[in-house]
Amino acid sequence: MQHRPNASMLPSQSGCCSIIRSILPHLTKAEQKAAEYILENPAEVIHMTITNMAETCRIAEATIFRLCKKAGYSGFQAFKISLAGEMFPAFESVCNEVITDDSPNSIAAKVFHSITEGLQDTLRIVNEKQLEKAITAVCNAKRIYAYGSGVSALVAQDIEYRFIRFGIPVIAYSDPHMQYISASLTEPGDVIIVISHSGSNQDILGAIELAKPCGATVIAITSHLRSPLSHDAHITLCGMAREVNYRSEAMASRLMHMALVDVLYVGAMLRQQDKITANMKKVRQAVSKRKV
Repeated sequence: MQHRPNASMLPSQSGCCSIIRSILPHLTKAEQKAAEYILENPAEVIHMTITNMAETCRIAEATIFRLCKKAGYSGFQAFKISLAGEMFPAFESVCNEVITDDSPNSIAAKVFHSITEGLQDTLRIVNEKQLEKAITAVCNAKRIYAYGSGVSALVAQDIEYRFIRFGIPVIAYSDPHMQYISASLTEPGDVIIVISHSGSNQDILGAIELAKPCGATVIAITSHLRSPLSHDAHITLCGMAREVNYRSEAMASRLMHMALVDVLYVGAMLRQQDKITANMKKVRQAVSKRKV
């Protein structure tokens, strides 16, 4: 009788392909199918979401998640980070186009070029109908909540800082517990803007599940149009960034998402110019008192 290896007894996560090979005989047929795809196509896997891989292998997302857990990882994202670490030098996890000999000017040129391409990509794929719905939802919102984790939390904070000028309550939450609490207390007329690069954050998805039955409108800002977040949200705005998808920093995508937030802000502002003009005057007067 064969026994499944205990995850705590597996090798360190620096050899994930070796781990996959070692547990291959102990996997179910569906898990073996996923494992074999990973071993044969590691360079493609690091650019995939769990949804993409599940569709490619024609298996359930849960199967891939179980495989990663059996290999000793917390999930698919953690597995991809480890896999990428095997395949690329450390500096490529920061920017996949720079090299160690690049001058500061060369680094700047490459980073700016990546941002420019990402903005152009986003402009090409943005869905005008979805954008129209998002602007309308923001204009009609009684309250706005912004959810984001990690780097996406910065985008959520930017929403709070800027959209408060609309004269309605706007609150950004990065803590999953606060996201769950606020989501469970939402009402019809409330809008939740969710920012997630991967669109696969389990905490974010859980919060949405709580908010939707309450009648809140969910707007997703993500880099993956076919992600679970895109599927669950009422409205999806997709921002593309030409970067390595496993990268936790998601540098360029952060700027794409902020650009989409700017579009939402300006679009909503133009529809209620009298109100926003009056609010901006009050804001400037209040802030001016703090200046020397």
